[in-house]
Amino acid sequence: MRATSVDEHDASPHACEPARLTLSVFAPSGVLAEPAAARRALRRLLSIGFDASLDATALARSQRFAGDDDTRLAALHRVADAAPSVAMALRGGYGLTRLLDRIEWPRIARSIERGTRWVGYSDFTALHLGALAHGALATRSPGGLWAGPLAHDDFSRTAEQGGVEEVTEACFLEAMHGELEAVGFRTEPGFDGLEARGTLWGGNLTVLLSLLGTKHWPRIKGGILFLEDVNEHPYRVERGLLQLHQAGVLQAQKAVVLGAFSDWRKSPLDRGYGLKTVVTQLRAATRTPILSGLPFGHVATKVCLPVGRRVNLVVEGRDVLLAWG
Repeated sequence: MRATSVDEHDASPHACEPARLTLSVFAPSGVLAEPAAARRALRRLLSIGFDASLDATALARSQRFAGDDDTRLAALHRVADAAPSVAMALRGGYGLTRLLDRIEWPRIARSIERGTRWVGYSDFTALHLGALAHGALATRSPGGLWAGPLAHDDFSRTAEQGGVEEVTEACFLEAMHGELEAVGFRTEPGFDGLEARGTLWGGNLTVLLSLLGTKHWPRIKGGILFLEDVNEHPYRVERGLLQLHQAGVLQAQKAVVLGAFSDWRKSPLDRGYGLKTVVTQLRAATRTPILSGLPFGHVATKVCLPVGRRVNLVVEGRDVLLAWG
């Protein structure tokens, strides 16, 4: 998999010393088991040119959460009011769904109008989709909603753990500095000549499904839907995708783009059943083009995607370009 707009930079991505952006790392979801990892992530973000800081309650603990609901909601609103250039979630897990009914969406909207880019994936899907559903993303706001890396998952890895993935870091830097205008990847044969334009939306399949039928569900028609998940056996992925199909969501889209569905375990009962089976089944069920191969999800190499932006999707041979510049 590759991101065509992310070059194999000959020089360091911050060699030109771009203006330092403020970046706040906060924890709206799961607890961080190893506090030292947050400090490693912060050092890395500082080293690549961000004026990075850790929210006061980012390392709080309450059962499996990064503080109780009131603590995490206050952190979210505190970051929104401060309106840093980048608001990055520390990690995913679970917890944002608990907050959706109490989030003051106009505060999120004002931060985006002031230039804040809300970045994350996994459980952060709930915030992205809720913001879309409640109209927090204005068409020409300088800020935005970005499906992209998490501080802990992507910037705290030690050298022994593989370190920070170069494409992920470079893509993130370009996106936050307003330089990223497209990403590209390779898909399966059969889609040559496909062109589509629509609103880019989506994220983690399980989190997305949890919002279906609620007031936090964005009713997007003619969009480009992207999906990923982790620790979900293919039969659970298929069930979720068929739920979207049977609810009329897939048919209402111009295209569906599948990222990584990682870290699931095979069963002796599978007998050849796997993710390819799921995609074949889904393509037989809907006329909406289903593309695979997007480098995004719970994997080391991930691109950044502007949630809620109008994008163009073009396929030439097996090369897919997703552009919004």
